Amino acid sequence: MSDVSLLLRRTGFGTTGAEIEAATRRGYEATVDALVHPGADPGATATPPPDLSGEPARPPAPDDKDARRAYARQLRSRSAALTLWWLDRMVRVRHPLVERLTFTWHGHWATSIQKVRSPAMMLRQNQTLRSLGRGDFRELARAMVRDPALLVWLDGQKNKKGKPNENLARELMELFTLGVGHYSETDVREAARALTGWRVDRTHATAAPLARHHDDGSKTVLGVTGELDDRSLVDLLTARPESAAFVAARLWSRHGSAALPPDTLRRLVAAYGPGRDVTALLRAMFLEPAFRADRSSLVASPVEYVAGVFRALDVAVPRDGRAGRALLGTLDALGQVPFPGRRGDGPHRRPRRGRRQRGPARSGRVPARRRRLDRPHAGRAQGRGRRPRAAGHPRPGQPRIPGPVSTPRPTDPTPRPPHYRGRQWWTR
Repeated sequence: MSDVSLLLRRTGFGTTGAEIEAATRRGYEATVDALVHPGADPGATATPPPDLSGEPARPPAPDDKDARRAYARQLRSRSAALTLWWLDRMVRVRHPLVERLTFTWHGHWATSIQKVRSPAMMLRQNQTLRSLGRGDFRELARAMVRDPALLVWLDGQKNKKGKPNENLARELMELFTLGVGHYSETDVREAARALTGWRVDRTHATAAPLARHHDDGSKTVLGVTGELDDRSLVDLLTARPESAAFVAARLWSRHGSAALPPDTLRRLVAAYGPGRDVTALLRAMFLEPAFRADRSSLVASPVEYVAGVFRALDVAVPRDGRAGRALLGTLDALGQVPFPGRRGDGPHRRPRRGRRQRGPARSGRVPARRRRLDRPHAGRAQGRGRRPRAAGHPRPGQPRIPGPVSTPRPTDPTPRPPHYRGRQWWTR
């Protein structure tokens, strides 16, 4: 694989022979400049976002089954339209780094429609990530702590004076700006006070502050004392040197490789600079010798792979009908759908009654089929309405029968990529 081909694959969703030939003629560094400074994109213009105005009202009575079913149908339909629109945009854009970086931030500021239950708010978050994701990271973080979808996802709308909720404050420091080990529990509690007072309007997919619910007292976070609010808290966190290293390492893990050499990290942090310039960071990353040296440590996620197949075959993404539902079902079976966040959470997919859900939270349970294979005597009972007797437990008066000897399962010696855990694909 040539350097140019590697660059195009890591900055987009697959590539084509024509794109590789054009980039080869242009040269590697010129291709990098064209990627980080894109012009007008006719593919993006041809894929406007769906109209998600008029949020369906939740059923007023929880016992009204017909209203609840109608609301669930509307939610599934709108969510499917949103997901298929974004997949179509990934395929049709001519400057795919914009969408690939939006997809990267989508995994960084992880939010699931399963809890948010508002496609309009998820669309607004998607547009925020796209419009602010290539500039000053501080501006992106400022917008995200006020994002209505993220507020709902991390219970920010429940965070009020006198009763602070620490979810958003903890995730802001641990997963979004600083990383593990660079703050204390006291910092979390004080930061939660700074983020109090926000309320979400589901009808208009907006968030607004309520002065009576905001704690305007003095707070101390990371040794800095003052009347901190959401804006000053973000400024404090993103100005820390740990934040620059954290953001650089996160982007490198999504576009570079699994390992980040210390010398490379120092150069990336220098390019990121006091202005927290994401575009400058990306350009420095793509020009790093280590970026081209490691060619096999990143594996395409299901969304990247499927979008790359559509781009390579020059096939349009189905936006509705049976084909659209089949595409969403395929991604769900692969373990990654853009907006739901994890396998089985898609609102377009309603499980059959009695079907046990799969997911990281329940992955430790042994499936029923495996239990039957491991215990062949625990199959269907011999007789009407009787449960089978366990091996070694005969009927009264009968001799004890030794049970079958269990054979240990052979271990799988095949090495797995570091971001692959069983059947769960994590967003890259």
